Amino acid sequence: MEIDTVAVIGLGYIGLPTAAILATNGVTVTGVDVSDRHVDAVNRGEVPFVEPDLATHVAGAVSQGRLSARKDTPHADVYIVAVPTPFKDGHAADLSYIDAATDAIIPQLRGGELLILESTSPPGTTEHMAARVMEARPDLSLDGSGNRPVVHVAHCPERVLPGRVMIELVTNDRIIGGLTPEAAEHARDLYQVFCRAALHLTDATTAEMAKLTENSFRDVNIAFANELSIIAEKLGIDVFELIELANKHPRVNILQPGPGVGGHCIAVDPWFIVSAVPDEARLIRTAREVNDHKPEVVLTKVAERADRFKEPVIAALGLAFKPDIDDLRESPALDITVKLAQRHGDARVLAVEPNVEALPASLSAFDNVRLATVEEALREADIVVLLVDHKEFKNVPRERLAEKAVIDTRGVWR
Repeated sequence: MEIDTVAVIGLGYIGLPTAAILATNGVTVTGVDVSDRHVDAVNRGEVPFVEPDLATHVAGAVSQGRLSARKDTPHADVYIVAVPTPFKDGHAADLSYIDAATDAIIPQLRGGELLILESTSPPGTTEHMAARVMEARPDLSLDGSGNRPVVHVAHCPERVLPGRVMIELVTNDRIIGGLTPEAAEHARDLYQVFCRAALHLTDATTAEMAKLTENSFRDVNIAFANELSIIAEKLGIDVFELIELANKHPRVNILQPGPGVGGHCIAVDPWFIVSAVPDEARLIRTAREVNDHKPEVVLTKVAERADRFKEPVIAALGLAFKPDIDDLRESPALDITVKLAQRHGDARVLAVEPNVEALPASLSAFDNVRLATVEEALREADIVVLLVDHKEFKNVPRERLAEKAVIDTRGVWR
């Protein structure tokens, strides 16, 4: 199919990089977002969040007239839906953002368009989106039946690592699942514009499940490391040394423990499998429960040390869900810091996050929390809790910690 124009719905951590990489490869792209801040930033050639190399792509594409942003959905040859899929109570997926994006696309369809769902979704979501289109537009079809114009629908999950998105969009293999073989082939034509890796075609439900499987695999393995850290502490063992020694076996590769698991993928996606097949997904559920419980383990350690001080000053180093980015989604570090403020009303909490300029809303409501620099935290804190291994924290001289009660959840200061 001819691909001259693409509309990317959702200009977040996946949508904006996808829009930018398409635009810098010669496609005319319109980004659509409900946020005035995101739309205005893109139209100025700027980015609204931290992601290495993204700013260069956006600025170049906007200056060349290949990328623009707006709040309403235009007609395009291809629509890429990259909106959030959070979970509701009970860990079922909230598809309201996908539904809203689909409803805005429906009036623009003429036949011949390609709709791609990139949002990580439970099995069957792409079919759900297509059914919503067909219900509203009986004049169209998914396969040309009834001699009606065709709308092609496919799922292509993102598979990139925050902090390396612009590299991995190009170098990582992509899984492309179509509701029909033709839809998968048309989607392959689009991704070939910028992806230099292999493109693997399958059906939409398998593509959806593949992304969930990838992240569940990671979650299960992190849960093993996190559970091992709890066991090691009970036995008086340094878990980081233990893992280092165990990994010297040629067929053992244990991951590193931490304060929990965050981000919009690994902390969320396994629940989509659990909610789809709750009786069968026993190991996946248990891994999620282990990782969701880990922040409480950290909070207990802090409470034990806080009892030694009348009005303790607690430094929480890191709010993001992983090193050297500003992404706070599902961050266990942020969750821990909020609960520190809630549970230690007599304490001052110094939140240290080098990648943000202001406290997030969940912390700004507390009178006993302020955003601090690393230097302020090291000078003032009685208790230092390392939650994220940002590069700024790795360089802290060990002698600066000598008089502090230190809880190192990442093994940086061993």
